[in-house]
This record gives sequence, C-alpha cells and structure tokens, in this order.
Amino acid sequence: MLTELRIENLAIIQELSLRFREGLITFTGETGAGKSIIIDAIEALVGGRADLSLIRSGAERAVVEAVFSVNEDVRQPLFDILQREDLVDDPNFIQLSRELKKEGRSTARVNGRSVNVTILKEIGALLIDIHGQSEHLSLLNVKQHLSLVDRYALVEQQIEEYQQIYKKMRQIRKQLNDLQAVEAESARRMEFLTFQIDEINNARLKPGEDEELVQERDRLANAEHISEAVQQGLLLLDEATPDTASILDMVGELQSALMTLQRFDVSSTNLVEHVDTIADLLGDITHELRGYQDQIEFNPKRLEVVEHRLALISDLKRKYGKSINQILAYQEKAAEDLDQITHASENIEEFQTQIVDLEKQLAERGVRLHQKRSKAAEKLSKAVENELKDLSMPSARFNTAVQYNLQKKGIQLPDGEQVAADETGFDLIEFQIAPNPGEGFSPLAKIASGGEMARIMLALKNVLTSQDQVPTLIFDEIDQGIGGRLGMVVGEKLWQLGRNHQVFCVTHMAQLAAYSDVHYRVQKQTQEGRTLTTVEVMQGDDQLNELAQMLGSLNNANRQAAAAALQEAYNRRIALQNSYQVVE
Repeated sequence: MLTELRIENLAIIQELSLRFREGLITFTGETGAGKSIIIDAIEALVGGRADLSLIRSGAERAVVEAVFSVNEDVRQPLFDILQREDLVDDPNFIQLSRELKKEGRSTARVNGRSVNVTILKEIGALLIDIHGQSEHLSLLNVKQHLSLVDRYALVEQQIEEYQQIYKKMRQIRKQLNDLQAVEAESARRMEFLTFQIDEINNARLKPGEDEELVQERDRLANAEHISEAVQQGLLLLDEATPDTASILDMVGELQSALMTLQRFDVSSTNLVEHVDTIADLLGDITHELRGYQDQIEFNPKRLEVVEHRLALISDLKRKYGKSINQILAYQEKAAEDLDQITHASENIEEFQTQIVDLEKQLAERGVRLHQKRSKAAEKLSKAVENELKDLSMPSARFNTAVQYNLQKKGIQLPDGEQVAADETGFDLIEFQIAPNPGEGFSPLAKIASGGEMARIMLALKNVLTSQDQVPTLIFDEIDQGIGGRLGMVVGEKLWQLGRNHQVFCVTHMAQLAAYSDVHYRVQKQTQEGRTLTTVEVMQGDDQLNELAQMLGSLNNANRQAAAAALQEAYNRRIALQNSYQVVE
C-alpha cells in the first residue's frame, strides 16, 4: 500500500508530504483546492501522462515521490519485474519517483534507478488502481476481464492443467514445423551436410594438431639459423681457440683457483660448491646442445607437407569454426542434422499423431474451462446488478459476455466448432452494461457518464474484492451525480473495500466522508502573493465542522446533520465488524 507521498512544485502545491495508513482515506475541500492535483500526481507516479503545464509557475521542475509497502499478493509478480530490470532493493518496500522538467523532459525512477515509463506503468499496475475521470481505468481494459473472471471462478488448477497441454502442443508443433521445413529441402540439405561431414572426416583432425604443426614449421623454415645458433653455443662452451679459452675451460681454471683458496680458508667451501654446480650445469647444456644439433632437420619436402597441412586446417577453420575443437563440434552437429533429415518422414508421422491426441486433450479441458467461466460469469453479473441497485442504478443490467474465439482451422471442439487457442483457453470475455431500461448491452468501455462509470467500478470492486490483488484503490469524485442517501451507501461500500484494500476517495459528500478511517481536508491559501495547497487531518470537532460545511454552511443545523451522519456511519461500521466476527 501507499505509505508516503511527497509532491513538490506541482500546480498550486508548493511542497506537500503525507503519510498514509490502511483503510478508507478521504480527501475533502472546495473545488480547486488541489484534491485532484494529488490524484494527478499519483497517476503520473505510476506511469500516467505527465502534464508539463502543471509545473508550478517560477519552478524549473516538479517532483512526485512515493514509498509503497509490498504485501504478499503482489510480492512475487513485483519481484519478477524488479529482478528482470535489476531494480531489486528492500523486498518489503518499493520507491517510485517522477520528475517533470520545464524544458520538456520527464524522468522516472524505481528504487533510485532510472527507468522508462513503460516499466513504471508495469509496476504501477500492480500497486494502484485509479478510478474516476482519468484514463487510468484498469477495468476498462478488456484483456483484464478474463483474468478477473478466472479469479472469481477459482479455476487456477484447471488453467494450469490446460496450460501444461498447451505448452507441450506448441513445442511439438514447432518441432513438426521445423521437420517439415527441413523435409522440403531435404535432398539439397542432405547432399550439403554429407559433403561437409566427409570433408572434415577426410582431414582426420586431431585436437591441438595445428599448434604442433606451427612449431614444426617454424623449426623447419629456420633450420639454418637454428644450426648456426647451436654451433655458436657449442663453440663458446667447449671449443677453445689459440686465442680464446672455452667457457668450460675457464670454469675449470676457476675451480682450480678456488680449490687452492679452500686449502687455506675452509670458509670458502661454499664458493667451490657453487662453481662445481655451474660446471655440472654447463656440461649438461653442452650435452643437450649436441643432441639437439643431431636432430636439426634440413627437409624442404617435410616443410612443404606441413605448410600444406596448415593451409588445409586454415581453410576448415574459415568454414566451420575458429579452432579444431569447434570444427569437430560442427561435424557432430551436422551428423545429427543429417540423421534427423534421414528419419524426418517417420518423425513427422509421430509428431502428427501426438498433436492430434494433444488437441483432443486440449479441447476437453478448454471446454471444461469455458463452462466454469460461463457459470461464474452469470453469478458475477447478478452480484454486480445487486450492487448497482444499492448504488441508485436499480434498472441497470450487467452482463459478463463469455464466448468462444472462433477460428477456421483452429482446435476442433466436440460439437464441431473450431476455436483459436492461446495460453488462457478458447474464450473472449468482456464486461457489458445496459444502464437504462430498453437499451441493449454495450461494452463497459463505451459508457459515457462519469458518475455511472464510477459506480459500476465500485460495484465490480465490491464483488471482486476477495480476488482483487491490487492493494491500493483510488476513486476520484465517485459521488458525482448522487444524493445524500446514496452517499451513505457508497461510503459504506468504500469502507468495506477498505477492510481488504487501502482506499483513497476524493469526495464532496459529507455522508460519504463520515465513513473515513482517515479524513484529510485540502484547502488553498495565499502566502506572499502566491496560492498554495495545504492538507491536514480532520478529527473530532474539526471533522464535524468540515462535514457541516460540506452540507452547506457552518451552522447548528448542519452540525447536527453532520453529527448524525458520523453516528450512523459509526453504528454501521460496528454492525459490519460484528457480522465479520460472526462469519469468522
């Protein structure tokens, strides 16, 4: 639910910070005081239209920030989005912000990180539902009607069973399509794969072979330079000239000198040992160099063979992979593809048989799901009509239309009809309303009256409250076009919604505001020649006086009427709470 809200430089709101709790929260005040601006701010916060003209005169930017506590109903879907976008922070809270800049840009943030407005909308849809004169009316989205009916019908298990078959069928259909595409060009493809496999086979490649060949090529190509270097080394080590002693001869002389030193000073023994070690090491080097000299190969024919082999491997790398291991992996995959093509016909027949069987299973479960939805839709429609009677729409009729999504060459049902199938089933579901006698049903989205729309939304919310997972509901001027008696009914229903949701309501009706768990008064003041909005909590006499003014003016008669409204609301709340306890 929404726990904290901060607004800065939005229209006549200079700076406003509010903390909220659960239950029914009402905002009252004169027209133009700033009530709807608060709702506009929240709507922008959850991805609604950002009206830059609302930036307060003289300010460079407007900011809306909010903190939401996350309840269990939305925790997992919300976490999935945050994890996908790398926005996870405290799992129990989420922070949203929207900044509007005068030069024409807006910035959205989630948990302090910038996001696009699409992400903000996706997250906002899980947290807040706004009903009123705006375009953010979730129940007008036909795509959501099916999920609402499903939650009301309690068909989660049936949908899961259906989806398991549907996903399996889609997977096999894809495999079948791939096979059929392969079969269509099988002859050419088989010839090509066979050529590739044979080409790699004939090369008889060995992992690491190319590295060894490169080393051998370098030795063969540079045999003359290598021989000269070895000869020079042996000359220095062990071949003295009349003018120059060899290194081994000089080390021998050094050994003799140090042995003489050792006879006179035993502390020089370590020096003798070090020189002996050097002499042994030089002897080993000389021996190895002579052996290496014997192995030096001057073989132009072998060099030509190695160069040819390396060129072959390079050509295969260009075609099939950057290394010998990748070339061999390509060969293995090509062999698998060839085998699949070879057995394509029998696999196609097997897949076609499986699809026929799965379509029968899917049809059976889809029909069963359709029947449960139809029964739930009828029950839902009657329940909404009963709610509308309480809301001064006694003649209104409500219909939840459930029909098959017919499609040629679709899934065939037992009665012969063919339907389009998706992961939700075979159905198209839409809420419809006939507000007045003699009128036919029309889609809910085409209702023109704002007052009727708000009441229909309230009726639906009351019926669907146990299945509705959005934690915060906002009703902007739901009392439009209704009288005082109906205001008590609407207030009671909003208060009941507030037992399972956090409910915000902007209202001009004292009878409705009397049901508030928290009552805010919004008013505008003038300070230093500027108009600004202030918000304060109404309690006790302050609330009584506010309700009296909402009834007309602050006098004894209106105070008495306000007190009566508060008392009636209190009595109804107590009675409802007692009835809840009895049910429990």
